[in-house]
Amino acid sequence: MTASLIDYLVEYRGIESNYHDAWGKPTTIAAATKEKLLKAMGYDVDDSNALQQLAEDEVNHTWLSPLGPVQVIRTGIEFHIAVRLPIELVDDKYEAVISTEQGGEVVCSFVPVDGQLTNVAHIEDVEFQEYVVKLEVTLPLGYHSLSLQADKDELANMRLIVAPQSCYKPQEILDGKKVWGVSVQLYCLRSETNWGIGDFSDLAYLLEKSAKQGAHFVGLNPIHALYPAQPNACSPYGPSSRRWLNFIYIDVTAVEGYEQKTVQDLINTPEFADKLRNSRNVELVDYETVTALKLTALEAVFEYQDTLYFSKNTKNNRAFKAFISEGGDSLQTIAIYDALQESLAKKGEPSWGWPVFPEELSDFHKSGVKAFAKKNKKRVKFFLWLQWQAAQQLEQANQVARDNNMCIGLYRDLAVGVSEGSAEIWGNKNLYCVGASVGAPPDELGPLGQTWGLPPMDPEKLYEQQYQPIIDLFRSNMYATGALRIDHVMALLRLWWVSKGDDATEGGYVYYPVDDLLGILALESQRNKSMVIGEDLGTVPPEIREKLAENGVYSYRVFFFEQSKDGGFFSPEHYPKQSMATLTTHDMPTLNGYWNCYDLELGKDLSLYPTQEILNGLYNSRHRNKQAILDTLHAHHSVTDEVGYDVNYVGMSRALNFGMQLHMAGGSSELLSLQLEDWLAMDKPVNIPGTSSEYPNWRRKLTQDLHSIYSDDALNKLALDLTEMRKNVSRRI
Repeated sequence: MTASLIDYLVEYRGIESNYHDAWGKPTTIAAATKEKLLKAMGYDVDDSNALQQLAEDEVNHTWLSPLGPVQVIRTGIEFHIAVRLPIELVDDKYEAVISTEQGGEVVCSFVPVDGQLTNVAHIEDVEFQEYVVKLEVTLPLGYHSLSLQADKDELANMRLIVAPQSCYKPQEILDGKKVWGVSVQLYCLRSETNWGIGDFSDLAYLLEKSAKQGAHFVGLNPIHALYPAQPNACSPYGPSSRRWLNFIYIDVTAVEGYEQKTVQDLINTPEFADKLRNSRNVELVDYETVTALKLTALEAVFEYQDTLYFSKNTKNNRAFKAFISEGGDSLQTIAIYDALQESLAKKGEPSWGWPVFPEELSDFHKSGVKAFAKKNKKRVKFFLWLQWQAAQQLEQANQVARDNNMCIGLYRDLAVGVSEGSAEIWGNKNLYCVGASVGAPPDELGPLGQTWGLPPMDPEKLYEQQYQPIIDLFRSNMYATGALRIDHVMALLRLWWVSKGDDATEGGYVYYPVDDLLGILALESQRNKSMVIGEDLGTVPPEIREKLAENGVYSYRVFFFEQSKDGGFFSPEHYPKQSMATLTTHDMPTLNGYWNCYDLELGKDLSLYPTQEILNGLYNSRHRNKQAILDTLHAHHSVTDEVGYDVNYVGMSRALNFGMQLHMAGGSSELLSLQLEDWLAMDKPVNIPGTSSEYPNWRRKLTQDLHSIYSDDALNKLALDLTEMRKNVSRRI
């Protein structure tokens, strides 16, 4: 193995050699890390001959393909394509025949040598040349196909994606309106009617009540499909599929057929009623019980609908079949996977994910899987039906937002990846590098760095698949929403890869085709009329924030991170207009927890800090920050003298809590998101980064039910004050 070959592959595959850490310090990636990341990508770094051959094969494959698999262009910019041909053919005349998504056809003639020569290669004594040629054509937005032809014979074809310059913004926002909304973890909602977990009917209620208070959106945690047969694998950021929904959010009582006697006889048994009562009353979501209850009841409802509708040509059957057809292989993948995982679990066989499935069932495309699906056709149909019901109830909730004139309405969250044992990987193994995990280098949120157990997409394979997987993700998560938050939006530019088994500090950055991905994001945003918010926290290179801003993606500004070098907090009046401001996030302590240092106490108990010295430093820093917060709140008259000036004598109070929220409402950000947890002065966090079983992440419920929240005079006044403050800012700016 030669060092030059490794260096070539490192550069070719976009592995970064140097970066600046979260504190601005230049950092170099170790040579051993680069080799491990290449290995995760499929390169046999331990065999120099095999490595050399693979590198040559990849280069040859590129040069022997006259066109790339896909190209993304923007409207208003000259249209160029790269063409690779043997030198004896570059003087010939060719036609680029473009078939548009809208059904039209455009033909452009060109001679490669009239363009710009950009590269040369020799393959088996044949010289190949690459030319970039300009095509004089204006194309509509969309997904088109370009065929390279000579004398009517096709030599190659590629997907051509024409994207707008930026993402969508509602007219109200373009007109200068400043809006606010609440963000929630859907599962944490309490109500008198839900089954121990927040559901889509709770969401509809929340949207309606929030709209009446003047809010213009409700932001959700990811509601991606998880694992019905593994209910305690409950992290919304480690899903099974990001295209499909978590059935657990279905309101069973709102599904047609629930009132039927067969269903009512089932749920009214003493045993079922007791479990349901306990599920509602416990402080933490009992995922096992909720899943069992909902599956049992939904199975009975499905039997009713299946008998009534799905064996004949009914309107419902036609709608169900249309949903299945539109979902394609991706929908079949999640439904078959759920049925298969459930079957294995019931037999007591290993079932946590496809890596432990029997060999004949370890890949969606294997014949054994087809045989299983055929044998268990009705059970697969049931899981298809669950996705249909979830989609319908989500659409109905979104309609409530529209009916109440919310200019955004629902805003969803797209997780950065899926867990190793997911259906998404099972259905497209070629795309994912399961020998590595996505994570983050050390930063303020995670001093030890983080490894999330989410295998990354291979950027080269994503390109070879014509970006279809990312198109599907953006499109499905923007459907029936007014905005999409992209978790860890830096993934569009680069991701921190950690080789399996390594510590998070031993990882390295791998780059992605950011301009292409942003173009696709803008196209889907405009088509779905969905704004885009990028969670740009942590180690953020300046270029990604600039690109996001240019593409109309909203920055994510968290009050506690907006500090100047002298320790003071920037006024929200100085935040970018094109941003979503917030006080806290799901990975941070609540306001109450922050002020009382409960997060530091928890971190100590969970051994998250390497030394007592580091912990002491965090306590000292927190003390200084709290004083700086009081200083800025008083300087901007966001609190009255009811809140003291000296941090040594000021505890968290309603006046301080509400004052901080109104302080944010006076800022320049077009969007403001506030958490219901902080309205309720809750102590415990939703999630503690860097933990799994050490803390009950993703289980904590709200301390009050929805009816109580919206019957609370003080909270209603806070909401109305927020609305008035946002109106005043809109008038002022």
